[in-house]
Amino acid sequence: MKKVSGLLMIIVLLLASLVGCASSETNASKTSNKSEGASEGTTEEAKEPVEIEFWYGLGGQLGENVERFIKEFNESQDEVIVTGVAQGNYDETEQKLQAAIASKTVPAAVLLGNGTVLTFANKEILAPMDSFIEKDEDFNRDDFVESFYQQGTVKDQQYALPLYGTTQVMYYRKDIFEELGISPDSLKTFESLKEAAAKIKEEKGIHGWMPMWGPENLMDFAMSNGASYLSEDGKTVTIDSPEWVEAWDYIGKAIHEDKTMAINHGGEGWAYWYKTIDDVLQDRAAGYTGSSGDQGDLDFTKVAAHPQPGWKDHSAAPHAQALLAAIPALASPEEQEAAFKFITFFNSAEKTADWSMNTGYIAVRKSAREVESFKKFAEENPQILVPLQQAETATPPFNDPTGGKIFDALSKAADKVEIEGVPAEEALKAAQEEAQRELDKVVK
Repeated sequence: MKKVSGLLMIIVLLLASLVGCASSETNASKTSNKSEGASEGTTEEAKEPVEIEFWYGLGGQLGENVERFIKEFNESQDEVIVTGVAQGNYDETEQKLQAAIASKTVPAAVLLGNGTVLTFANKEILAPMDSFIEKDEDFNRDDFVESFYQQGTVKDQQYALPLYGTTQVMYYRKDIFEELGISPDSLKTFESLKEAAAKIKEEKGIHGWMPMWGPENLMDFAMSNGASYLSEDGKTVTIDSPEWVEAWDYIGKAIHEDKTMAINHGGEGWAYWYKTIDDVLQDRAAGYTGSSGDQGDLDFTKVAAHPQPGWKDHSAAPHAQALLAAIPALASPEEQEAAFKFITFFNSAEKTADWSMNTGYIAVRKSAREVESFKKFAEENPQILVPLQQAETATPPFNDPTGGKIFDALSKAADKVEIEGVPAEEALKAAQEEAQRELDKVVK
């Protein structure tokens, strides 16, 4: 009996030992798996890309190029995923950004004009990029075109980086000019343009020229007539000077009295802009003044580009400005870093050259001109060099000390002159008085 009991005891002990070993192995396996799972989870979490939105107010072929760049960026790395969100135009982008700030649902990157960058930076709506620039070993500050780079600098901090530059140039129908014996080289003054427009109207029965709606063309014309926005001491608004009146009166009379020019206005987004382009391509006008960025939408078998003229003895001095990418201050630190990576991808030498070739806008990096594909493209498409030529003598954008109120006054005056036919002197006098009231509030 004792032998049986002893035998049973041995069997029980052996079974217990086996179960204990199995249990230990199982627990060890579970612990190991749990540890590996945690490690894998941590790795996956670290590799999880940051998803951001980029808001831009571009349509048509320009919008398509933005989306192409976004796709190429997303495919080039696995740290950031950018989603493009198209807006109606630049103004709509600004308005929607302000609404997004109020609701605290901002994009991480947004395309803005230099005036908006200045206003928003002063209101601390935008995040400075200096810390990102300092950490980026590949960032070459000196490679940027200086006039474009400075448009993102506010109070010695960099609040935005240029993606592309723009200036308003002239586009004319080669066949119509050739048929009527009008040499584009003769269009060196606005007086000669007036004569050409009258001849085209008389002999072809179409509009000789079309300025683009809004104050920008008119502001260019005034600068090329030797005008200024403010007195030398910065205390007096000078937008009703004889130089301004002469330039704006030129357009007002051509549209409403001589009928040699016409203007499209209104509609949603960029509708008026594309209608103007269509009028030229469809034989309803012989030329227009529009953005260097229009080149992607134009048929250069029909049209050619030409720099803006000056007035009499004044050299041409139209504005040249940058469109800049900024980062809202409400974006998280991770989103801000992701946005900076995308922005510097967009304005790299290769990409800014690519953008220029496909849109006509001006490349923002000096080294872009050395990109082999750009050099070859310029030889075959000389129109791409016209904006560059014009930018060399261009006027920098006006930094409105009133936060945009002077520009608003000019916008109202432009509508009076271009749409309503109000004499330029009357419209600009009212604009000067409105702008001066605003300037007096900020200048002592």
